[in-house]
Amino acid sequence: MDTDTALTMTPAVMTKEIGQPDDFYKMAFQFQRIMMVYESAIKQIETKLDILNKEYKVTGNRNPIQTVKSRIKSPDSIAKKLEKKNIPVTFDGMIENLHDIAGVRVICPYIADIYTVRDILLKQPDLTLLEEHDYIENPKESGYRSLHIVISIPVYLTDSVQNVKVEIQLRTIAMDFWASLEHELHYKNEANVPDSVRRELFRVAETIAMTDREMQEIAMELRELD
Repeated sequence: MDTDTALTMTPAVMTKEIGQPDDFYKMAFQFQRIMMVYESAIKQIETKLDILNKEYKVTGNRNPIQTVKSRIKSPDSIAKKLEKKNIPVTFDGMIENLHDIAGVRVICPYIADIYTVRDILLKQPDLTLLEEHDYIENPKESGYRSLHIVISIPVYLTDSVQNVKVEIQLRTIAMDFWASLEHELHYKNEANVPDSVRRELFRVAETIAMTDREMQEIAMELRELD
């Protein structure tokens, strides 16, 4: 058994014209197999977070996780992102160049919980950190805040071990609220967003960030009273 291989599949063009039914079946099966591997990687991350939740519940400690969400990018979204990056729309191009095909979002009550969960995950020996972007310490121009990490996790199949990339986004409840509404507004208005709206979104993001910090300070004060 190959125990140290990256996620690889036979090269095939995702958007090429299908000449024979057998070609279609082969490509469909290949894509389904790739997505199955990504879904398996997500399940492993979700299991790790679920165990963490249960451990905190048993020990009586306050849980640093509020909610866990996950998703797999759609074929259309994958193809559009590859085209935008000028990457060949192939299975190999997708696997090698896109880090967010599999995504997990962890919603935490407080900012400190985000880093707690991150540290616990990265201590696990089967997870390898590939990338990290801290948009909490360094917010995007829009005001967006979140901690993004891209990890590699092994998925054990019958004949191989596939190392799969998963993007994990860690946010507070308030950050997730802002990001969800901001995404919806931009999705509904794909044309140019007026500067006045951008400024207002940034102002709201700053207000939410200040609220996050104040709520964490209040929580810390209350814990000191116990």
